[in-house]
Amino acid sequence: MTNINQVRLSGTGGQGVLLAGALLGEAGVVEGKWVSGSNSYGAQARGSGCKSEIIFSSAPIDYPHLTVADFLVVMSQSTYDLYGKDVKEGPEGFILYDEGLVKPRDDLRTRQVGIPATELALKKLNNKQVANIVLLGAFVEITKIVPPEAIQKAMKIHVNERFMALNLKALEMGMALGRQANG
Repeated sequence: MTNINQVRLSGTGGQGVLLAGALLGEAGVVEGKWVSGSNSYGAQARGSGCKSEIIFSSAPIDYPHLTVADFLVVMSQSTYDLYGKDVKEGPEGFILYDEGLVKPRDDLRTRQVGIPATELALKKLNNKQVANIVLLGAFVEITKIVPPEAIQKAMKIHVNERFMALNLKALEMGMALGRQANG
């Protein structure tokens, strides 16, 4: 039987959602999975809603677009409000959100975990722009959708060498937060 996982990352332009999606998709390819991905963003590059959708499969993908998200990683309240209701209910669904930027709803029947990604990126790494990588690290650790080594290989492809050390620290910080969340 084919194993399919549908992931949506969302936030506002400028938060690095599209980079996080590219890294996650590339990591799936590195792992030998069948991967499909798409991105969209509002008319304005910064400040408007954006999303990156990645589908992972153990076999060729018949329909390359997300239908119902198994996983939602969200960095803004507006995109949480828009996409939170479109995540599978019950144990199959999971929402990971930046707890400093998103107030979760109590009426969603799926597991929700908040990570202080932006806050810790600013406090511990002195750079809030790697909050996307902190969330990505937590997501990878919690879901095990791809191994951390695959994300690191994807970073070598998509992240400028000048920013590599900072991004690797952000990834490790996120993974540590993910381990705590799995407790």
